[in-house]
Amino acid sequence: MAKGPASPIEHVVIIVKENHTFDNYFGTFPGAAGTTKPHAPDPEKSDPPHDHHAWLHRGDPAPGGARRLQYVQADIPAYWALAQQYTLCDQYYTEIASQSEPNHLVLIAGTSPLIDNSSAHRTYQPQPPYDINSLPATLKAAGHDWRAYSDDRLASYFRNIKALANDPWNVSGSQFDQDCARGFLPAVSWMYAPGGFSEHPGGSKPNVGPGSAWTAARVAAVAKSTLWPKTAIFITWDDFGGWYDHIEPPNVLQWKGGGPAGYQGSQFRYGPRVPCLVVSPYARVGIDSVFHSHISLVKFCLRNFGLPPLGGFDALPGDKSDDMWGCFDFAAPPRLGIPTFAPK
Repeated sequence: MAKGPASPIEHVVIIVKENHTFDNYFGTFPGAAGTTKPHAPDPEKSDPPHDHHAWLHRGDPAPGGARRLQYVQADIPAYWALAQQYTLCDQYYTEIASQSEPNHLVLIAGTSPLIDNSSAHRTYQPQPPYDINSLPATLKAAGHDWRAYSDDRLASYFRNIKALANDPWNVSGSQFDQDCARGFLPAVSWMYAPGGFSEHPGGSKPNVGPGSAWTAARVAAVAKSTLWPKTAIFITWDDFGGWYDHIEPPNVLQWKGGGPAGYQGSQFRYGPRVPCLVVSPYARVGIDSVFHSHISLVKFCLRNFGLPPLGGFDALPGDKSDDMWGCFDFAAPPRLGIPTFAPK
């Protein structure tokens, strides 16, 4: 029989959006550690380079360096509204100083064998599928269920992990709202947006505003269900997406493999800051400035469900990343009102 949770939280929902730094989204949020930059367009029609090579050159002058632009409250009102009502983390970092796949893998497996997205020509790193431990496998072994909600196999990297690739708990994204409506969520779920709502730069139609609204609709689906009093929702972004952030991430782990010039021995962990919103009846209200990273969400799940270490970044002695526990006040009465999505 599965062990009961260490808190009132029985369901953790991890919503992973795409490619925005903290400054790019919340740089002008009152009281947060941000900076003001010129306004960014929606859509941003080109996709800025954001692999490790681009990260190494992020400080170069335009057009080669990171794009020093940002969105404001009017562009992403639902996110600002949630930040005002719940917890906004302004010291939350990506795990890997690079792009999507390595950071997604950390949110699933607690580690990454990659420094860049996998491809046939990147022979300096492994190719999928990866034979690595994972949080979903550990949950299942302990008697807990999980789901990966995604309509696009490339939006979720579950299918790049050998033990998870063909698991029936990889389900369609549309099933999330249906599950909420019938009062079901697993112990941990990962939620990925369809392409037009992922907020990934590149494309001819606005996606930042619509993507924010899509996320708000998923939060509303939980909040209007019987699940809300026992759920924690973490909303974060996978990587920096080629956008600028003014705070330098600490260098705690170096890349031991090969790659293009400058890769070997360069900073592997951590990558730039991205936003993280903690939405729950137990979430504290305000800005949280404790150091967090993607592995912090994994650590929260491990602690809450009494699971053993995965043996990845979560098991490093004295690791800098915490377990997000301080973002909650489990001693206070839960705030069970449905969140609003219009900022004050």
